[in-house]
Amino acid sequence: MTGDEQQAPSIRKIIHVDMDAFYASVEQRDNPDLRGLPVAVGGARARGVVAAASYEARHFGVRSAMPSVTALRKCPDLVFVRPRFDVYRAVSAQIREIFARYTPLIEPLSLDEAYLDVTVNIPGIASATGIAEMIRAEIRAETGLTASAGVSYNKFLAKLASDHRKPDGLFVITPAQGPGFVETLPVGRFHGIGPATEARMKALGIETGADLRARDPDFLERHFGKAGRHYYWISRGIDNRAVEADRERKSISAETTYDKDLTSLPEVEAALSDLAGKVWRHCERHGYSGRTVTIKVRDPRFNEVTRSRTLREPVSGGAELLAIAVELFLHSLPAAGGIRLLGVGLATLTDGDGEADRQLRLALGPA
Repeated sequence: MTGDEQQAPSIRKIIHVDMDAFYASVEQRDNPDLRGLPVAVGGARARGVVAAASYEARHFGVRSAMPSVTALRKCPDLVFVRPRFDVYRAVSAQIREIFARYTPLIEPLSLDEAYLDVTVNIPGIASATGIAEMIRAEIRAETGLTASAGVSYNKFLAKLASDHRKPDGLFVITPAQGPGFVETLPVGRFHGIGPATEARMKALGIETGADLRARDPDFLERHFGKAGRHYYWISRGIDNRAVEADRERKSISAETTYDKDLTSLPEVEAALSDLAGKVWRHCERHGYSGRTVTIKVRDPRFNEVTRSRTLREPVSGGAELLAIAVELFLHSLPAAGGIRLLGVGLATLTDGDGEADRQLRLALGPA
């Protein structure tokens, strides 16, 4: 089926709710001495990572997943606070209860954001915008925190909308506005297009949604694999993915397809370090570790092997994750010379309090 043959389902009403600087805002709420200060939740140690940054810290360029030493260079007065995942989970559950007053179709993406399908909703309110306004007001009244919300007819646009007026904002993208809104955006603003994929697109002359829309699906699939067809649709403002309530999530993973094959062990080790770092930073941000380490290796002939190891105890940190990934790679050398794709994953997940194994998947998308 070609692009113009697909028909979107009847118009849905989707809300994406994203808490504003969630972890840092909880810390500032609970400790008045931190209010107005640049705050980073995470470790200040040499190899620490920022899990979240207050808006005061973001003013200096501090961002989540940034190494702590880099954050301190940008903001010497940065105040580091150790994460309290038990508190964040409790507040997240409180927010989830607010969502449940309006719809059972809730798809959490993490502790601080979720999609809601309110096409048919519990109070019988016709306006999705009105529901979003009420949810934001109840979150503020009951938790003392602010949330931004995006309202649209699909998940892709709802998430774009929630980012549009952060913090403490609300933005609506109607069906009539969707395609035009997308075509003006830089591709780097698209959810799921990271810096490496953005750079590959720019090298192909694709810098905006309009540029992406001008490419046919075969071209996009040839250069970006399965994700290419997804890019084809979202460049037209079309995203037929349903809101999946309580979907089971199983792993945290990251992978990259390289424009130039990796041909030496130092290159592979550097690539694995980058991938393991992405996975571990997300683990730190969401308060999880895991016992099963997996790598995926694909050679230039598209031969693919995966190897995994399940440990007795959860991985203790990024260094251990990388060491196991490298060891697995040394037992997975492809027959053909060079490496086209590498992936690193962590599964059999446990939360930060060492509770029983829980299943979680955080889709990092293309690198």
